[in-house]
Amino acid sequence: MSMNDPLGDMLTRIRNAQMRNKSTVRTPASKLRGRVLEVLQAEGYIRGFEVIDKGDHKPEYEISLKYFDGRPVIRELKRISTPGRRNYSGVDGLPSVRNGLGVAIVSTSRGVMSDAQARADNVGGEVLCTVF
Repeated sequence: MSMNDPLGDMLTRIRNAQMRNKSTVRTPASKLRGRVLEVLQAEGYIRGFEVIDKGDHKPEYEISLKYFDGRPVIRELKRISTPGRRNYSGVDGLPSVRNGLGVAIVSTSRGVMSDAQARADNVGGEVLCTVF
């Protein structure tokens, strides 16, 4: 089964698992997904993630979701740049999510990072998704 948008698939799995109040969710592993999960963990939106290797050369990430007072910490998770419509932005044009309360995840020449880190490093790039 081929997948056109692996990152969009991971974000949808997270949204669906949170709607069902699941504590963990699994998704196939890739470098880009791992970098996005590192940013989500650093910003406090997920508890963590670990690589699960079942022995069939198809590793997966097991993502531990985070809840506060029974409600998911992630209220909104949106894919911005899609395979059919890439969205690039310079450092001056990086989006501010909910007046700075949320985070935009950006793929830059220096790696995947949050919008605040990209502004601090003075780099722009592809806006992958926004989280609030």
